[in-house]
Amino acid sequence: MNSTLSMKNIKKCFKNKVVLGGLTFNVNENEIFGLLGPSGSGKTTTIKILTSQILPTSGEAEVLNTDVYSFNRNVLNRVGILTDNSGVYERLTVWDNLKLFTDIAGTDKSNIDVVLKRVGLLDNKKTVVKKLSKGMKQRLILSRAIINNPKLLFLDEPTSSLDPGLSEEIHKLLKELNNQGTTIFLTTHDMVEADKLCHRIGFLNDGKIVELDTPENLKLKYAKKVITVKLKGRKDKITVGMNTESAEKIRSWIATEALESIHSYEPTIEEIFLKVTGRDLI
Repeated sequence: MNSTLSMKNIKKCFKNKVVLGGLTFNVNENEIFGLLGPSGSGKTTTIKILTSQILPTSGEAEVLNTDVYSFNRNVLNRVGILTDNSGVYERLTVWDNLKLFTDIAGTDKSNIDVVLKRVGLLDNKKTVVKKLSKGMKQRLILSRAIINNPKLLFLDEPTSSLDPGLSEEIHKLLKELNNQGTTIFLTTHDMVEADKLCHRIGFLNDGKIVELDTPENLKLKYAKKVITVKLKGRKDKITVGMNTESAEKIRSWIATEALESIHSYEPTIEEIFLKVTGRDLI
């Protein structure tokens, strides 16, 4: 499978502080990849290196078959970026902001209304940006990131300012973009979001990837090998192991119609992160 981006032994230091200590991973073509970690773990630094905003102290990194030391306009025109410092022009209208960025990217401005409709801002296209709510500004920044139909989209906490309903709409849009061929690199504190969207998840802790796999495989790997059952006429629940003896008990309860419910234990992505790193995500 072809890689859209890769990092190999990437180290980044700011003065005497090591922020990334030998980061190695790749993101496959047409994948939604989630990089998860607590504040200060190096997520934003990773995106800034991959988008050539800062250079690594050492190591190798490639994006769209181009190393980050030699980015040019041809690469940047195929990339979309939404980060915490992605700015828009407050005194311009929504439409004029996107018009400016289509001019910079060399993209047809006829795409502006299409993108605004997809993020729910078409009715506000003549509104001056400084009058928008925080959530609406976040949607405008996302619009700017996808106005050039990017091959690769970097999203740093894309739904942090949005209500659940609008977040769900953004999730649908991201899946649609991915189905159309856009590879997405996502950082988020929202574990439900990561579980829902990502094909693979990497846990970043102290500047290193400490776990990387699909959400399903991670849940299977860290699942407790127990089953909880509820029997008719009993208020308490019974926990049994996954073994032959327990299987016989369960068959017996089913045969006598005593079994009311049965559940296996599957950890959440956040529970797995806490187990692996011992740290909260906030």
